[in-house]
Amino acid sequence: MAEIPNPIQVQKFLKGVDYPVDRQKLVDTAKREGADQNVLQALQQLPERQYNGPNAVAEEMGKLR
Repeated sequence: MAEIPNPIQVQKFLKGVDYPVDRQKLVDTAKREGADQNVLQALQQLPERQYNGPNAVAEEMGKLR
């Protein structure tokens, strides 16, 4: 598998997200913002739940390593 992207890199592709959001909304937003395949794959691996803010996303991304 490709390297897990840095959560800060991922946040660049989540501009304008209106939290709380579910995983699919994160993926859709990142795709619209031009995220590469590596970022999209990492987001798709996140648990399916509500994310209340960028810190919650970053925390789960950290668990993927």
